[in-house]
Amino acid sequence: MKTDLNEILRQNRIMIIDGSMSTALEALGADLNNALWTASVLKDQPELVHRVHYDYFSAGADCGITCSYQATIPGLMAAGCTETEAEQLITRSVTLFLEAREQWWNDEGKAAGRMYPLCLGAVGPYGAYLADGSEYTGNYSMDPEFLRDFHYRRMQLLHEAGADILLLETQPALPEVLVEADIAEQLGADYWISFTCRDRSHTCHGEDIRHCAEVLSRDHPHLRMLGINCTKPEYITSLIRRLRSGTGLPVAVYPNSGEVYDPVTKTWSSSDRLDFEAYALAYMAAGADAVGGCCTTTGKHIRQVVAARRKYLSQ
Repeated sequence: MKTDLNEILRQNRIMIIDGSMSTALEALGADLNNALWTASVLKDQPELVHRVHYDYFSAGADCGITCSYQATIPGLMAAGCTETEAEQLITRSVTLFLEAREQWWNDEGKAAGRMYPLCLGAVGPYGAYLADGSEYTGNYSMDPEFLRDFHYRRMQLLHEAGADILLLETQPALPEVLVEADIAEQLGADYWISFTCRDRSHTCHGEDIRHCAEVLSRDHPHLRMLGINCTKPEYITSLIRRLRSGTGLPVAVYPNSGEVYDPVTKTWSSSDRLDFEAYALAYMAAGADAVGGCCTTTGKHIRQVVAARRKYLSQ
């Protein structure tokens, strides 16, 4: 069974994206304090990944993100995998999603009249592999050939494993995104691009987000959606408007819950308790076509987004 992105948007008007994989895994007892982060669970506790996907569908997600953000061939090999084993684990990230989706669909989704969720194959930037927080700066090599060699095989594996859309997420820099977009076009894979931003107008690397939207909206026929993730929630409304001014593509946002990341200790901290439902409602009013959560969000936050959609559509 297959659902098209446009069909979900047509029927639901606002698509609900799932929440954080890492926070949900830690709540289930997973230890992510290692260079592989969530990718380590693919090898050691794959049943937890299955459960996270299932729980997000139950919370109301119309699409979900595979546990492959930091699953790279060189990263997995550095942790002791052979190249074949690394490729198998990347493929497993999609398989676990598909299995959880089918189980949830048969258990409750079909009977509830829900849409069949989209599988988004997560592709993190090169900075995620470095595991030093540089995905929030983009301060690393942007050599196109180097980046192409790094990204190609993983994107190919996720696409061939059955991901409906490749999700190039938490991207700090336009130059890297253009390399990844070229790979997706060569593969004939549908994809969406989600930037991480340092303020209300710019990517973490410094490009104007409207300029990014304008550039990517030309000559990229397989690009299905543009958006923002892993960014402070208070920046999102402005970023939506800037994206909308540069593209006619649907816009998706899934910010952090509001906590601040420390790349040294690899921890999140905040003294605030933000009203995620109110934020989600504001994003929808600003023109977001899809809304969810990134770091430190949970099923609770996704249920709040579902409630926000209900309020927004009833206005």
